[in-house]
Amino acid sequence: MTRDPRPPLDQVASIGAATQSVVARLEALSSDASLPDLDLAAAPSLVDLSDIFGLDPVSTALVLCVTSCETEPKSAPSMLRLGAANGLSIGLAERLIGPGVRAALADSAPLRRWRMIEVVGNGPLYERVLRIDTRVLDYVLYRPGLDIRLEGLIRPLLGAETIPLTHEAEAARLATALTADGPPPVILVEGGDAEGRCNLIRHAAALAGAQVLRLDAADLPIAWTERYATAIYLDRELALSRALLIIEAEAGLAQSRNLPALIEQMLSAVAVSAPEASLPDREPALRVRLRKPDRGDRRKGWQESLGAEAASVTLDHLATQFALSPQAIRSVAAEINGSDPERIDAALWQAARRRSRGPLDGLAERITSRVGWDDLVVPAVTRAALQDLAAHQRNSWRVLSDWGWTKKGDRGLGTAALFVGLSGTGKTLAAEVIAGELALDLYQIDLSRVVSKYIGETEKNLSRIFEAAEAGGAILLFDEADALFGKRSEVKDSHDRYANVEVSYLLQRMEAYRGLAILTTNQRDAVDRAFLRRLRQVVVFPFPDSAARAEIWAQIFPKETPLDGIDPQRLARLTIAGGSIRSIALNATFLAAAQDAPVRPEHLLRAARREYAKLEKPFTATEAEVFR
Repeated sequence: MTRDPRPPLDQVASIGAATQSVVARLEALSSDASLPDLDLAAAPSLVDLSDIFGLDPVSTALVLCVTSCETEPKSAPSMLRLGAANGLSIGLAERLIGPGVRAALADSAPLRRWRMIEVVGNGPLYERVLRIDTRVLDYVLYRPGLDIRLEGLIRPLLGAETIPLTHEAEAARLATALTADGPPPVILVEGGDAEGRCNLIRHAAALAGAQVLRLDAADLPIAWTERYATAIYLDRELALSRALLIIEAEAGLAQSRNLPALIEQMLSAVAVSAPEASLPDREPALRVRLRKPDRGDRRKGWQESLGAEAASVTLDHLATQFALSPQAIRSVAAEINGSDPERIDAALWQAARRRSRGPLDGLAERITSRVGWDDLVVPAVTRAALQDLAAHQRNSWRVLSDWGWTKKGDRGLGTAALFVGLSGTGKTLAAEVIAGELALDLYQIDLSRVVSKYIGETEKNLSRIFEAAEAGGAILLFDEADALFGKRSEVKDSHDRYANVEVSYLLQRMEAYRGLAILTTNQRDAVDRAFLRRLRQVVVFPFPDSAARAEIWAQIFPKETPLDGIDPQRLARLTIAGGSIRSIALNATFLAAAQDAPVRPEHLLRAARREYAKLEKPFTATEAEVFR
């Protein structure tokens, strides 16, 4: 179905022969000689154009005559003698072609419906000049390219992407619909991910021998007149290019208000890619719901992409942890090509981790972990609970997949933990340590961007976060989660009812999330009891005692920081949490740097006074004595 952009020389010559027949007819008309026949069949491009748009012989002759008058220099003398120096007029076209010209130029006729010929000028109708559309002229003359009016709106997608074996049956079904007799279909592909949907459509188009053009629904014009013109030019371009149009509506058709109206105006085959969608009635229509590649599909993709190197890689772990598309898997495999064979596992893991970040980076703040277990000062029981949590997540792929727990259903298999403790007791630091231990990304959720006063918006925001996090099984950190996961209240009005719906939705979504979700709170009693019941672990971070505070002071300063007279045991007498200790140490370091001196007790004293003021705690003589 694809037209060769570089036609054989004999086809180009045939166009010249056809236009020369127009020149000969013009010369005969200007000298009152008998008119030779127009050679309409000489040019294959004219025959194609006639077949595509259903042109009658008069319309085809009009296209040939206007083409010749605009491109053939030999026509100029005759045109001048016939008083048509500005171009082929309707009156001259009637003399050149015969009856039926005005009918071929009617608004409802194909030449005007598809905007192939334009009538320009004022005055009597027979004096108005005919102009051929640039895109149609390019087609007739075998000049490749897309309509310049669609530049920036559509772009060609070349080649066919590899698709999972589980999608091949759907691709064959789409290809059959594209090549079947009858009206061109509207195809709706939903579900899965955007890349997977696009690849399926491209693969089906390749099977049907069609080119593919892509359009983003967000770029469609809003005004009706612009949308109507766009539909005509799109329709015409698809027909001329023998192409299938992919319309990507990633926000969904409900948000793309102009898309259904555009589709209704078009006559060509269209494939719509959307997460969830509904289309206006138009027959025939084909609807395909795409499922995301499962663990088996991804493992096969890794195996095929890595080849011989796959033997040294934990493919099951990669395939379970990172829900990457086939194309992403191939890209990751290509990225680590040539890596040290002894370090290929680590290189693959990090590359897959980076590749899965994209969707979530715009929804939450990624925290880069640079700490380890030695940086975390907590009681032994708390440390053991955290290490168990890390081990739980590290082996979840084996327990859930290889040991069959997912066969009993996905409900309740997610890993969610609540970190309870006062501010500064190490909850966020512990999340960073676990992320570093598991070599996974940690994302802190900004509740101000999630919670909305508008009904249903909070659930939508949370759904986007969880869906984006699924790609890499990232660790999600909901700080001060009691603001979001608080107790469900007695329903007294509609606001209470919808607030309870938000909490219930979160309970279900947390259970289904296959990654680790960490929630922190300093008010355990404020968290809904039903939510606590569904958590995998609740880890308590007590306020540090004197020994713990001394250990925190001993390791809070980097080894590069110059110190003078700092006594961790003495500083431990300050009854503050680790977060405040860090704040005091950092501020004291800045004070010392301003004096180009090592950090001394007097710097810590100034910093401590400011920290106590920030906490609204009295700084007594007892506290001041610590720095003497």
